[in-house]
Amino acid sequence: MDVKKQQVLVVEDEEDLRSAIVEILTLDGFEVDAAGSAEEAAEKLSHTVYDVLITDHNLPGKTGVELLEESLVRYPEIIGVVVTGYGTIETAVNAIKKGAYNYLTKPFKLVELSIMVRKGLKERQLRFENQYLRKQLDQKYGFDNIIGTGRPMKRIFELIDTIAGLNSTVLIQGETGTGKELIAKAIHFNSPRKDQKLVSINCGAIPENLLESELFGHVKGAFTGAVQTRVGRFEQANSGTIFLDEIGNMPVALQVKLLRVLQEREFERVGGNTTVKVDVRIIAATSSNLDQMVKDGTFREDLYYRLNVIPINLPPMRDRREDIPLLVHRFVERFCEIHKLELKTVSPQVMKALMSYEWPGNVRQLENLVERMVALTGRRPAILPADLPTEIENQGALNFVPLIEIPDEGINFQDVVTDIERELILQSLRKTKGNKLLAAKLLNLKRTTLIEKIKRIGLEEQTATTSV
Repeated sequence: MDVKKQQVLVVEDEEDLRSAIVEILTLDGFEVDAAGSAEEAAEKLSHTVYDVLITDHNLPGKTGVELLEESLVRYPEIIGVVVTGYGTIETAVNAIKKGAYNYLTKPFKLVELSIMVRKGLKERQLRFENQYLRKQLDQKYGFDNIIGTGRPMKRIFELIDTIAGLNSTVLIQGETGTGKELIAKAIHFNSPRKDQKLVSINCGAIPENLLESELFGHVKGAFTGAVQTRVGRFEQANSGTIFLDEIGNMPVALQVKLLRVLQEREFERVGGNTTVKVDVRIIAATSSNLDQMVKDGTFREDLYYRLNVIPINLPPMRDRREDIPLLVHRFVERFCEIHKLELKTVSPQVMKALMSYEWPGNVRQLENLVERMVALTGRRPAILPADLPTEIENQGALNFVPLIEIPDEGINFQDVVTDIERELILQSLRKTKGNKLLAAKLLNLKRTTLIEKIKRIGLEEQTATTSV
């Protein structure tokens, strides 16, 4: 995928017309993708940020206007053109009301469509559409600051809604930066305990010799420095909720005492012999693989089962790329407000690069990057590709491979792999101005291996000018 080209998705169930539209727009310099149904188009839209959506109004399953309306929720900047063979004033008015830029009635001249697309893209540069995005987020995707419209996050929203009113223990698992604390807050503040305290503690951030006192408190004289009795986090959370973050880092010896709290809702302070009873809901979270830790003997199996009553597994950012535009726009709004800057637009090229990145730090990393870009652009009204850090800019340039869908008749695996290999080699050579040694480093290959691949694929003539 060439992120520098403006990309168009054509949705048309008539194969001949679909092919003709793809051909004329490709000749006009666009990168064009096509789908024969609304369902196929929705799948493509979940992986790619398109600049333009051209859709037939009459599609199997749903109308083109419905498809466009759903697309605008995720990509408010997309230019929508609706094509219909049953053009009426009512159809046109409805399409425009639902967010279409314009419409065409069959039959039409293909050049008209190309002109309309160019005009729409030009006008898009002059307007802001973030207000529509905010309205959609506020109305549909609540639970405080949790944002997501993809299937994985919708299932989590439904689960939170189901369990919030219960007292059952919840175990939230997910990579660092996926928003485990936000989920814990959503459960608490949508529960009958919302008017009571939510007390949080990071079990991995407190030294082992102090963690027990932090959790359960201590009595005066329990140890050197214990000059007075101290109430622990469990007592502070009485009648409310306690959030035990990074529970996988809890020492094995302390896991035994926590198990008793889970079973009996009672404990003794460090150095004390008086039993303290609490009414508290427990939500635990971890970025560790507790199942593997149980097998390794570093986490108690009985405690794991007590914690894992209601499991919530948060997907990493790379598995919910369809939510990136929503997150980016929300973060831009927030940081522009914090820094008292005019609301900024995000160029489609930047969004494509962000969607193609792997995000090892997940949502937290994305949030920090957006804050940096907002701050560094200053009074400039738009965030541009030059504002991206090098690692994301380079990743976006090389991550050109589209989602490959295998047709019913199958594919030639070797041909597809060879095409991808050829494109990677050519891009690396272009990026290094033909320097094979540097190109090999970009591809994590030996120089001799790269040269062998160039010969095997038949790229000698295209690289003949290079002798490095």
